[in-house]
Amino acid sequence: MVGVEQIAVLSVGAVASFFMAWTVGAGWTPYAPSVGARTMTIMRAAFFTGLFGIAGAVLQGANVTEAMAAGLIEGVSISPIGAVIALTVAAGLVAIGVFRGYPLATAFTATGAIIGVGLALGGQPAYAKYQQILLLWVLTPFLCGGTAYGLARLIRRDDVPDEYTIPLFGGLVGLILANSPFTLLAPEQGGASIAAVLSEELPLSPLLGLAVMSLLVGLILGGILLLEVRSSVRRGQRHLLFGIGALVSFSAGGSQVGLAVGPLVPMLTPLELPILVVLVFGGLGVMFGAWMGAPRMIKALARDFSSLGPRRATAALIPAFAIAQTAVLFGIPVSFNEIIVSAVIGSGYAVGGEKTSTGKILYTVLGWIVSLFLSFVLAFGLLTGVEML
Repeated sequence: MVGVEQIAVLSVGAVASFFMAWTVGAGWTPYAPSVGARTMTIMRAAFFTGLFGIAGAVLQGANVTEAMAAGLIEGVSISPIGAVIALTVAAGLVAIGVFRGYPLATAFTATGAIIGVGLALGGQPAYAKYQQILLLWVLTPFLCGGTAYGLARLIRRDDVPDEYTIPLFGGLVGLILANSPFTLLAPEQGGASIAAVLSEELPLSPLLGLAVMSLLVGLILGGILLLEVRSSVRRGQRHLLFGIGALVSFSAGGSQVGLAVGPLVPMLTPLELPILVVLVFGGLGVMFGAWMGAPRMIKALARDFSSLGPRRATAALIPAFAIAQTAVLFGIPVSFNEIIVSAVIGSGYAVGGEKTSTGKILYTVLGWIVSLFLSFVLAFGLLTGVEML
């Protein structure tokens, strides 16, 4: 039976979790390249970011949520007070970044805060998980920025017209989408991809069947765009950019909602609530955050970091989608702003970097590093102080 004190602490934790979810959504910038390319207004970008974000939170948010709930600390469970402190510290730091116009790495602040309270409770570091997280964090700027740079250089070639690159990029997005995990396709296994489910019906080996179905999905999307660009290249380009932005927003929901509701999960054990209810709760928070707070961050990324055209905006979003889905697949809390910033910068340097703000980049990277250590120190210190009192 849940007592009055437990209900009070749970209520405070729910408020802190929702506030964290709000700040996560407010810091999202998946459609920033589209705004920078002037194919979408800032307010419309914020609306669709929230709409597709809540869908991703519900359909793909379970893996990262479980990692944040129990995967960062070994030997102890995060106490309700510890969860409240971690959420408050992380949300407070991200909120400061949102209102100052600097996209702090949400995953950095949330991860640092959870580890801080976990160690303060006497837990042991989960070194294997830290290695996975650190590897993805370090590789993201190089993989995402480098891929965006390469794609942007490709589409700027005069001998590679849009009539070919748009269907090609559509096919590439289809390959990634076909292999993205969806919880509803195999809830008992933690999710399955479209290609994996469809390949079960083929009289082929699992690996060959997966390859065939992935290629089929890619060809279908590429073929649709090929037919569209034959009638209007500009419309095909706009639809491709919108579609990738939708998938990136969807991926943001799947990879980021766990940062907000993961610490809340241990507190909900007495209530025996299904994970779907928790994901919907977090999804609503990020949706409202995107609608109310994201315009400021979208403007910052779309115009302050680098000025992009439709071609380079597309080149920036494709690797962002791939990296985000990798994080969802392995349950790794990754910073979505790190992904988008890296992609925008890489695409911007494809034209020499003359429109890329170096000062803004340096301040942002410094903010990421500082936020990781600051959230750890604050969470560890606050919980230690509370325990002493």
